[in-house]
Amino acid sequence: MSEYGLLIDYEYCTNCHSCEVACEETHDFPPEARGIRVFEDGPFEYADGKWNWNYIPVPSDRCDLCARRVMNHQQPACVHHCLAQVMQFGRIDDLVEEFKKKPRQVLWMPN
Repeated sequence: MSEYGLLIDYEYCTNCHSCEVACEETHDFPPEARGIRVFEDGPFEYADGKWNWNYIPVPSDRCDLCARRVMNHQQPACVHHCLAQVMQFGRIDDLVEEFKKKPRQVLWMPN
């Protein structure tokens, strides 16, 4: 699975926590041992008076990209259940090309 990763467009994450819940349910993790967690960045004000407030889903070292689901030709649980559809799963090379197109994204690759 090392050639695969997640591209997360955090600009549109709504902080619904669906990715966290889906991960917990899929892997039977306790809440304190999630494979992904949503972090809050902000709110803060820019010098021009505009405000910024982002939610950023961040996979942990427990994330295996739902290897069992992927072997069954399914998306990782976090990607499948993301209500805002801000997560993409795919080959690193393909995700890098998408990453170059738009700022405010995070490209995550497992160890």
